[in-house]
Amino acid sequence: MKSNDWLHGFRHSSPYINAHRGRTVVLTLGGEALAHDNLINIIHDITLLSSLGVKLVVAFGARPQIQRRFDQAGLDSNFHEGLRVTPEEQLPLVVEAVGALRAHLESRLSMGLINSPMHGARIRVSSGNLVAARPVGVLNGVDFGYTGRVRRVDVDGVDALLKMNHIVLLPPLGYSPTGDVFNLSYEDVGSQVASALKAEKLIIFTEQEGVLDEDGQLIREMTVRQARDRLSDAPLEGHAADLLRAACEACVRGVRRSQIISYVRDGALLEELFTRDGSGTLVSDDNYEQIRGARVEDIGGILELIQPLEDQGILVRRSRELLETEVDRFTVVERDGTIVGCAALYEYPSEKSGELSCFAVDPTYRRSGRGDEILAMVERLARGRGLENLFVLTTQTEHWFRERGFEPSTVQSLPGPKLASYNTQRNSKVFVKRLA
Repeated sequence: MKSNDWLHGFRHSSPYINAHRGRTVVLTLGGEALAHDNLINIIHDITLLSSLGVKLVVAFGARPQIQRRFDQAGLDSNFHEGLRVTPEEQLPLVVEAVGALRAHLESRLSMGLINSPMHGARIRVSSGNLVAARPVGVLNGVDFGYTGRVRRVDVDGVDALLKMNHIVLLPPLGYSPTGDVFNLSYEDVGSQVASALKAEKLIIFTEQEGVLDEDGQLIREMTVRQARDRLSDAPLEGHAADLLRAACEACVRGVRRSQIISYVRDGALLEELFTRDGSGTLVSDDNYEQIRGARVEDIGGILELIQPLEDQGILVRRSRELLETEVDRFTVVERDGTIVGCAALYEYPSEKSGELSCFAVDPTYRRSGRGDEILAMVERLARGRGLENLFVLTTQTEHWFRERGFEPSTVQSLPGPKLASYNTQRNSKVFVKRLA
């Protein structure tokens, strides 16, 4: 019998496809990734994302390619504090190597071969003088020459290209008003561009699965605080540390999430964007926004969030006293100290079932994927507690839940205690989702 795993996966990816359509995602690919055999699969995935309406910016590096060009010319290259020193006489070789790599990437992204998964798709790629740079200058007595840092991003220029559905390709080069060209760190380009664009995500490719702990195990999630603690404890060195710093910097400057994934693993990019658990290591700013279990001090924020929905008859009224006794059932989204989303999980262990209740998101954030994030968190909690089904009673949001895998059911299917307390006057519809 033919497996339908692909069909199950495709159906369950649809909420994530919808959530990312029209969003800006910045990808960073180092020169090592561009020389790897899996690059062709990454290219196919990038063009697929573009065809699905994701706005893509690709910042690429060229360190091994630049080094190879220096080796061919018989020149030495010096590094200091993790940056290549670029004397004026070596700058033409840097520009040459980067230019050749950009042409190679543009050709790959333009593939129209019969055996290409995106045969027939019209993918437009644009680049240009979109990043202004300044020289690093002299550090600890070392003159970095034409090595630079990002000074400014032409946000309007990038946005104009993204609105025309172009993939924006950014090389590790920056330009100054004086007409100079600077050799940039691609990590700096990716992080600064993601911040300037207020991108939905910064995705950083590395050889490993993500950030690994001392035992070589993947760390799935880190806050910026945890990441910085790890960097200060110095278990990470060299390029891995540079990538984690870039992820932290982007989050602090307004990017919702940074993700460090593997360029070796086929499909890591699609897995990160279109599956519940994602891929690699997630870095998020704990001071900016977080999803967590509710605390007593959150009750005022929850009440403020749900009261308009109670007034409209969408949610059942809950008193402060009731919330105080049930606060441990709640999951909340906190953004800059404000509760902008919440949901409660009521368990019925004998039926291995749970109820998703008091689900609310601030109107300002309803089109930003917070509802999907809360639902995913509640589903993870339910699975972790051995529940096999999640049900919801709703009068207004039937289609939202159906689009996320909930199936219509009957009042009689409710667990006994819930059936006994069912309010026939509200006439709520019942929807159930299998968690197994």
